[in-house]
Amino acid sequence: MYTQETAEVLGLRILGWLAADEALLPVFLGATGASEADLRAGATDPVFLASVLDFLMMDDAWVVRACDALGVAYDAPMQARQALPGGAQVNWT
Repeated sequence: MYTQETAEVLGLRILGWLAADEALLPVFLGATGASEADLRAGATDPVFLASVLDFLMMDDAWVVRACDALGVAYDAPMQARQALPGGAQVNWT
């Protein structure tokens, strides 16, 4: 179970991984409209870190690559996302 603080740490680690990926970083920047300056500014913003996790979870292959590189479980991004703003699971029943 992630707290907001531990979720932010994982989000920051994934942001660092993403920033180092020369193929995937432009996809993230294009999809979000963020600039490289926004990456630096967003590193301390829980909402921005949540968007990083949302982006990563769009593709299972990205999740696997990031989690393997960081040595975390494949469900870690999803669990961390739930602890960040806007991440509460909705119960539709």
